Amino acid sequence: MGPQTHFITSEICQVGGPGQTDQSDAAIYLIHVGEAAALIDAGSGRAGDRVLMNIEAAGVLPEQIRYLLLTHCHYDHTGGAAAFRRRFGWRVAMHALEADCLEAGDSRVSAACWYGDHLAPCTVDVRLADGDRIALADRSIEVLHIPGHSPGSLAYLIESDGRRVLFAQDVHGPLHAALRSNSAHYQASLRKLQSRQADILCEGHYGIFVGQAKVAAFIERFIER
Repeated sequence: MGPQTHFITSEICQVGGPGQTDQSDAAIYLIHVGEAAALIDAGSGRAGDRVLMNIEAAGVLPEQIRYLLLTHCHYDHTGGAAAFRRRFGWRVAMHALEADCLEAGDSRVSAACWYGDHLAPCTVDVRLADGDRIALADRSIEVLHIPGHSPGSLAYLIESDGRRVLFAQDVHGPLHAALRSNSAHYQASLRKLQSRQADILCEGHYGIFVGQAKVAAFIERFIER
């Protein structure tokens, strides 16, 4: 199987996920602005070379990636982080509430044990909080704290080609005690995401939603009335 990339805007594409890299990977997205790039999530680590092949097929060299922006600590999103950081020196960023889980290689909280695997410990270079902004060339990525699925779940928002693109990987949940989920926080976070009126939603497992109406309808599916 050759490289597989799916462009969402001229600067954003999907470079990982089931059918592209490994079935255990959540979606992996690449942002490329000018000469700088950032990767949203790292997958499980079982198909790191395929992720890299797709990144290069999208016209980006690994050396151009400034940040590995993690949405939360779960294995299908972070298992590949340690290898990428070790090999390329990408700055790993995630919410402060879950940095300890990744640095300790906590296979229970990260649910790596659900996959019959362990989480490779990885240093977290940048501990993020709600409202932080990450500079990427002449652009700014906004950090949104959306607890619920996990305590430190994050979403990232950037404007590209005149559209507001939201990376909110596990909008759908699930909620589980082992993941330290919180239903009330989750519902509040869904409403927070709705309020941003994104034009494009890049989700971790359910695909890409284009158009404000489609984004809003997907988020609405999970809001309790």
